[in-house]
Amino acid sequence: MAAKKNTELEINEQIRDKEVRVIGAEGEQLGVMPVRDAQQLAREADLDLIKIAATATPPVVRIADYGKYRYELLRKEKEAKKNQHTTELKEIRMTPNIDTNDLNTKLSAARKFLEKGNKVKIALRFRGREMSRMNQSKYILDDFGEKLSDIAIVDKAAKVEGRNMAVVLSPKK
Repeated sequence: MAAKKNTELEINEQIRDKEVRVIGAEGEQLGVMPVRDAQQLAREADLDLIKIAATATPPVVRIADYGKYRYELLRKEKEAKKNQHTTELKEIRMTPNIDTNDLNTKLSAARKFLEKGNKVKIALRFRGREMSRMNQSKYILDDFGEKLSDIAIVDKAAKVEGRNMAVVLSPKK
């Protein structure tokens, strides 16, 4: 993505607009002027003329060192990427005849996921004759959500998806 952004930048003679708004090397506004004058100013300062806002009217160009400008753009993108956090959907599977100790283990695992900021999908898997008693097992998912209500909210209520019944929890903000 960073490489694509850099190739879109027009510099020096690639700029074909008649008039542009010019920003100087120190960040000061130099006003609207013809491209030829702006290129002349850049040459005199021994710097490049870089189009930074092509969609503006008139387009905005900056007098700066192209290599340094590109480096700073890449550095800002890396910094932004480093600071963002992606939420994942973690899945916890269990069966309707789960024992209380096993349920508590699954509960603590879900609690860890939620504390890290991830969403959790609790899936109750039915096999064979368990399929005929799906509605009677809904309370397991409801209790699971209730026990985690201090740190989580129910995103999607219990819903049957084929052989599974699932509920999605997300961390409270």
